[in-house]
Order: sequence, then C-alpha cells, then structure tokens
Amino acid sequence: EEDEAALEELLGPSPLAPAPGAQRVAIVHPAVKWGPQKSPLTTAELQIAEAVALVDTLQNWTVLEKIIIPTKNPNKKFVFGKGNFQVLTEKIKKLPHVTAVFLNVERISSLTKKELEGAWGVQVFDRYTVVLHIFRCNAQTKEAKLQVALAEIPLLRSNLKNEVSQRDQQRGGSRYIMGSGETFLETQNRVLKERELKIRNALEKLRRKRALLRTQRRKCEFPMVSVMGYTNCGKTTLIKALTGETGLQPRDQLFATLDITAHAGYLPSHMAVIYVDTIGFLTDLPHNLVESFSATLEEVAYSDLIVHVRDITHPETILQKATVLSVLRNLNLPSHLLDSVVEVHNKVDLIERYKPTEENALAVSALHGHGLEELKQEIEKKILTATGKKILTVSINLEGPQLSWLYKEATVQEVDVMPEDGTARVKVIISSSAFGRYKNLFPNSEIFMS
Repeated sequence: EEDEAALEELLGPSPLAPAPGAQRVAIVHPAVKWGPQKSPLTTAELQIAEAVALVDTLQNWTVLEKIIIPTKNPNKKFVFGKGNFQVLTEKIKKLPHVTAVFLNVERISSLTKKELEGAWGVQVFDRYTVVLHIFRCNAQTKEAKLQVALAEIPLLRSNLKNEVSQRDQQRGGSRYIMGSGETFLETQNRVLKERELKIRNALEKLRRKRALLRTQRRKCEFPMVSVMGYTNCGKTTLIKALTGETGLQPRDQLFATLDITAHAGYLPSHMAVIYVDTIGFLTDLPHNLVESFSATLEEVAYSDLIVHVRDITHPETILQKATVLSVLRNLNLPSHLLDSVVEVHNKVDLIERYKPTEENALAVSALHGHGLEELKQEIEKKILTATGKKILTVSINLEGPQLSWLYKEATVQEVDVMPEDGTARVKVIISSSAFGRYKNLFPNSEIFMS
C-alpha cells in the first residue's frame, strides 16, 4: 500500500501539461535550404504534413495556419535570421484566433521558448513538447505513465535553470534559502534528482516483473515476434489480421500504441506464437523520449523475430524505414535478430499492381488480408531457424511411452492412429535438444522429416 501511494504521487498531474481545453495552433516549419542539416529524403511540405498529423492526434487541438520559413541554422537562438523572424512575427500577430505556435524543431531551449513567447504573445511548443503531450494523453498503464514522467525530467531541469536566471536578474540579493547554505537551484535540483530516482526505481520493479513473466513464457516455449514500424504504419491492424483477435481496435493516429501488448496467434503448422505490439517511431523523436521508453523496447531484445511494417503508400516511406532501422541499431539488439528482420510492405491495396523492389520484402494489405498466408509462412520459416525447432512426423507404438513423452516434451500437432497394428504417426514441433533426447530414448522409432 505504501508503494502504491508513492507511485500515485509520481503519477500525479504533470506541471508541464498544456492547460486543458482547445488549442488553435499555427505550425511554423523552419526549412533548411542547404547544408548538413537538410535531409535529402524529405521536403518541407512533407515535414509540415507530419506536424499537422501530430496536432490532429490531440483532442480539441486544431491547425489554423501552416507557415514554412527558410533558415540556414535552426539551432540558433531565434531559429531564423533577423529579416525572416520579423516577417514571421508579423504573420503570427495577424492571426487573432491562434493560441499557440508549434515550432517544428526537435527541441528549443527554455530561454528561446521564453523569448519567442514574448515576441509572439502566445505559447510555443516544439516537437518534444507535442509528442510528450500525445504520450501523456495515450498512456494507459502505470509503466507508460512513469516513462512519460521520466521523459519530463530534462524539461523540468531546463525550466528550472531559466527560472533561476530570472530570479537572479530580478533580485540580485542572497541566493540562499533561509540561511540553509543551499541555493534555490541546488534545492530544486535535489528534488528533481530524487524524483528521477523514484521513477527509475518504480520502472525497475515493473521491469523485473516483466522479466518474470517473460521467463514463464519461455518455459511454455512460445516463440515471440516483435512487430515494429514507424508510427501509424498499421502494426496493430496487421497483428489483428494475423491473430484474428477481435478485441484489438486499431486507431488511425500517431502513437496510438504506447504500451507493449502481447497477442497469441497460430502459424501454418499450428505452432502458437506471441505477437508483441510496440511503440511506433518518429523522425527526430527526441533522444530522451526514446531513452525513457527503452524499458518497453527492452522486450524486443528477447524476441525470436522482428517484423518491420512499412506504410508503403507514405511519400516518406524510405525516410521512415531509415528511422526505424536507426532506432533498432541503437537498441543494441543481438546481430541474429537484426539480420533476420522480415520486412512487410503494408497498405498495398492502395497501390495498383504493387511489386516490392527490395529483396525479401513481402507485399501485404493487413486491412483486406492480402499476402497474409505468405507472411505467416515466412514467419514460421524464420522462427524455426531462430529457435532451432523442427517439424517432423514420428511413428510410435501406442502401447509404449512415446506419445505421453512427446506431449510432455514437444508440441504435438496431429495424431494419425493406425488401429490395425496399434501404431500412430505423430506430427510434432520439437526443439533440437528434445529431439536428441527422443532419439536416445527411442532409437528404433521411425522418423519422417517434414
């Protein structure tokens, strides 16, 4: 109960959450025209379209205006050059109904945020703030909520430094609190450090609990397939199609899935597998956010196979693929997992006569069921290789102990009884080690490889 109370305190209302109610947003995209910061895989129009999709995800938030303004270096204090900043400020001032500006950059400092808000007279959000707020709204479980709270810590620290510099400018007097020998900054930093430690400890407890569940799953020998992809690529729809799980309700929005969820399905040989639905990725997803959700993504390292789902209709599908592969590489996954990824080109029903150009990619329409059987066969083939399992048929004597041994040590698929001679042909999925034991115990048993 004490633990629960401490947890509830950590999961209280966020000091960083935008005020409830409607937001009427102007999206400003700094377009880098040249230099190392310009991405060759996208355009300013596509980047602002993704920013619009992010805002549309939030209830009562609407986009009133989209503005693309060129800049040489989006990392400088005012993001834009002096002339363009003036033009932009005049444009924003002429939008009387706008309550906030979404500046489509990864992160702005609290000092820049303060200066821009002073110049424009409305709240200013960056990608970190908007994505974090979407996470905040979508987090259902305690773990997801804790991970959001952890991702807020760097913002709270940044705001604190800004607050302290303001106090210093305004007061100029003693910086110590009531003669305690500790400055306001030191006190607040200590409070934040303690909060971060409590969140990390609570997440560690949940991680250990998940590790225990994972061990229990391992004992049942269910292979695990992690389904990954760029946000809104159709992962949940694909899992629903592969498992037939009617309770799954995919949503056409960014970051609909924040918590890892597991769903059982069957492969062509009737082998049971567990499909794991994971958080989607995003270009320029701030590092701290990825780091906060690494506890969730840890599950991927323990899977037997990764299925990478791509929305092949998206104009930025190549950039999205690069983003996902970059995150996968940064998760320090075992090389065999990275080498055996199954790439799925989803939503092919929207493209006439689509044929994948990439080798080994499978064309699928999760919504209409196109290509699912080929995908299941490919998953089965890779799972058998990854787990060292074999599918084979053995001939047994029904009076002997073989059948009960196989039920105990392997997965029995079919039993074809020959009543005339008291034998049966048994189709099984069996691990290499169990197969070795079977051959030692029953050397005279006839074996047919499938």
